[in-house]
Amino acid sequence: MSAKIRLVPGDTIGILGGGQLGRMLAQSAASLGLKTHIYCPDANSPAFDVSAAHTVAPYEDLEALDRFAGSVAVVTYEFENVPGPTAAHLDAKVPVRPGARALEVSQDRLFEKQYLTDAGVAIAGFAEINSQQDLETALASLGGKGVLKTRRFGYDGKGQLMIRTPGDVAGAFEAIGSVPAVLEDLIAFDCEVSVIVARDLDGTCACYDIARNHHENHILKTSAVPAGVSEATALAAREMAERIVTGLGYVGVMGVEMFLVRDGAGERLLVNEIAPRVHNSGHWTQDACLTSQFEQHIRAVAGWPLGSATRHSDAVMENLIGFDADGWDKVLKEPSAALHLYGKSETRAGRKMGHVNRISPKTA
Repeated sequence: MSAKIRLVPGDTIGILGGGQLGRMLAQSAASLGLKTHIYCPDANSPAFDVSAAHTVAPYEDLEALDRFAGSVAVVTYEFENVPGPTAAHLDAKVPVRPGARALEVSQDRLFEKQYLTDAGVAIAGFAEINSQQDLETALASLGGKGVLKTRRFGYDGKGQLMIRTPGDVAGAFEAIGSVPAVLEDLIAFDCEVSVIVARDLDGTCACYDIARNHHENHILKTSAVPAGVSEATALAAREMAERIVTGLGYVGVMGVEMFLVRDGAGERLLVNEIAPRVHNSGHWTQDACLTSQFEQHIRAVAGWPLGSATRHSDAVMENLIGFDADGWDKVLKEPSAALHLYGKSETRAGRKMGHVNRISPKTA
């Protein structure tokens, strides 16, 4: 459904997914006078605590989806692995923002890379892999090294395998489950960065400052702004992000992850992947910008004007992973720290339990 429906205060936004991102979207919607209805199969979803309504049902339950669609003015989602048939079924009844095209592209790494290439965005070299023989042939053209990734359902380092030596090659395709995959060129990058970009119903875009990201055990640990890149690089990041969302006819917030490469030619960026949703590396916007990425997404999907993405403070966002969150009381004593806990019922190693934004006066 492509109608330019615009919400008014008191209307309800449906959110597919009940995790921390859905929770923070619901909190931002409430501050704008909008209600949320969370749809998630998990009865313990933390987003339920802060939403006006919720539904516990599988994403394939058409009757539950119909009732959900009838209770909301527009639907969005907090994660990119929403089943395609679910999004299509809902979109026939109520606007789904971002639309099905963004899901189709982002759910499949091959489709994503093909789209980015067609959009004129720089990415690492890649090859489609459907067998061990495909892998060995592709490695020969990429200098014998690469990152083998499943085309679908990989995140936080899951579904991928590094190939650095000849000894890593044998059995590699079987090791990732013998499923359709892509092989990416192994890039010697300086650091990982990201840009949070928003696009509204009328095609206006707003980009937040580029952030420098640090991962531990394949999970984002910190995001920092400023990122310590040149003005030209920051501008290039914005232009690439805006080109990506514009080409998709996108409505909402997207996270665009990139590699920063520094070599004899200077600085350049290669897009690693896109996430058609609010993004972990944009959590710093909650306390360092007037309009957070969560409010920005709500504004966009509601058909409202975007807010300012200007940063008023420097910030370092730290994810509280697993039992890191047990130190919440110490964080509260820090004068420049803002604590955000997700209300999850069980603490587990490797689970994102919350984050801290530490802000300081803006330097650049």
